[in-house]
Amino acid sequence: MSAIPETMAGVLLTGHGGLDKLAWREGLPTPRPGAGEVLIRVAAASVNNTDVNTRIGWYSKSVRGDTAEGARAGLDDLDSSDSSWSGAALDFPRIQGADCCGRIVAVGDGVDPGRIGERVLVRAMQATGASGDPMAIWTFGADCDGGFAQYAKTFAAEALPVESDWSDLELATIPCAYSTAEGMIQRGGLAAGERVLITGASGGVGSAAIQLAARRGARITAVTTPHKAEALRALGAETTIGRDDPIPADAFDLVLDLVGGPRWPALLDALRRGGRYVTSGAIAGPIVELDLRTLYLRDLTLFGSTYQPANILPDVISYIEAGEIEPLVAAVYDLKDLRAAQEAFLEKAGVGKIAIRVP
Repeated sequence: MSAIPETMAGVLLTGHGGLDKLAWREGLPTPRPGAGEVLIRVAAASVNNTDVNTRIGWYSKSVRGDTAEGARAGLDDLDSSDSSWSGAALDFPRIQGADCCGRIVAVGDGVDPGRIGERVLVRAMQATGASGDPMAIWTFGADCDGGFAQYAKTFAAEALPVESDWSDLELATIPCAYSTAEGMIQRGGLAAGERVLITGASGGVGSAAIQLAARRGARITAVTTPHKAEALRALGAETTIGRDDPIPADAFDLVLDLVGGPRWPALLDALRRGGRYVTSGAIAGPIVELDLRTLYLRDLTLFGSTYQPANILPDVISYIEAGEIEPLVAAVYDLKDLRAAQEAFLEKAGVGKIAIRVP
C-alpha cells in the first residue's frame, strides 16, 4: 500500500449558491481517521439531486419552488439557518459527494487493520454520527465531508465491503440512489404482482426503483418523457406514461414519488382503495394540495422516506453480488469537471446516473 499523502485535491462547496460555489482545490489536507473510522482512497463518486439541493439550500423551509429554481445561479432570499437535511445550517467549506466507492487505506483506533485494502461503498444516510433519536441520520457529503475528493473518511460501520466485477464508476452510482429507492420500496411494502407507479423514472432513484421493483415481480408503470420510454421498458417497466399525460385513477397499489409539484393530487387519485404512497423527493415542488377526504375516504397510507434501516445498503449490495440488478451509467466526468457534470445533470437528457472519476 502506497504512502498516504499529506494533501489531496477535491472540490469544495464554498457556500450556498450557483455553480460558481463549486471550487477545485489542490493542497487540501488529507483527512486522518479517528477512533472507529476508516480512510478511503476514493476511486469514483456520482451526481445526485441532493448535491444540487444542498448547494442551493433547497432544504430550507424558506424555499417553496422546484429544485430547478436556482440550480445554476442560486436562490434569492434564502434563509440558510435551516438549509441542511437535519434542519440546521450547513457548515462551509464542505466537500460534497453523497456517493463514494474506493478502498480503505488506513484505519483508526478500534478498527481491524485487516480491513485495509477492502473495496467499499459508503452508506449515504448514516446512523453512526447521528443524535440519539432512533430515526436521525448523518448525511455523508452534507453533515460531513463526502466523496468529491481523492480521500474521504467515514465511520467503519458505514463503509461496506462489496465483491463485484462492476467498475468503480458503476459501483459509485449505487449508494445514494439505489438505497433511496430500496428504502422507499421496503417502506411501502411492495409485493410481487402489485401495480406500482414510479415518477421521475429516468433519474437515478427512479431508474433504480424500476430495477428493484422488477426483481420483486411487481407490475411497473413509469412516468417519463417519450424518448426515454424504451430504455425504461428495457429496465423492467411494463408501461410508461408521459409526464403531461393523464394518470389513470384507481389503478395502483403503490406510488413511488420523487416529483411532487402541481400534479400531486392525481397521484393519490391513481391509488386503489387502501393503496400506499411513498415520497423521497419533490423536484417539481414541495408545496402540494391535499384533499383530506381523498386520504381518509379511500383509506390511503402516506409515507415519507429518508431514514434507512441498517439493512438497506447491504440488501442492495447483495443484489449486485447475485447479479440481480445492472449498473446504469448515463455519462462519466472527471472530478475536476464537476461543474460541467452538474450542468449535464440539470439537463436530464440521459437515463440513470452521471458518474465521477476521481484521479
